[in-house]
Amino acid sequence: MSLEGKKAPDFCLEGSDGSRHSLQQYAGKTVVIYFYPRDNTPGCTKEACGFRDHHGELADKGIVVLGVSKDSVASHGKFIGSYNLPFVLLSDPDTAMMQAYGAFGEKVMYGKKTTGTIRSTVIIDPDGTVSKQWAKVAKAEQHPDQVLEYLRG
Repeated sequence: MSLEGKKAPDFCLEGSDGSRHSLQQYAGKTVVIYFYPRDNTPGCTKEACGFRDHHGELADKGIVVLGVSKDSVASHGKFIGSYNLPFVLLSDPDTAMMQAYGAFGEKVMYGKKTTGTIRSTVIIDPDGTVSKQWAKVAKAEQHPDQVLEYLRG
């Protein structure tokens, strides 16, 4: 399911900052939304720390980064505290947002088919259109560099 060139699906989720977040709040800004399976797991931690390490450059460009998983806001708070993450993590316990973005469904893990969060990322332009989608991220630790490279144009 490619979202590129389409209007980004709206969402309204609770964030790690205690506020509810919706797509409308970010109108006029470029938004990077990355979907990941679980807080405090090796790949997810490397990916989050990569986005953290690039946060200064992204913030200087006015780019917002949001991470999304099924984890609770309390879990997100611990994850942020452990790794000094400077961006909001959204909690999607019923996977409605992940499903709308094609980030939840069947995947193969260790050779077995399973249903769960598909590590993926979208970049939403200031007008609300998805300009870039990575439907399946293969190497979590290298992905933040790919996103930054794309954004540098």
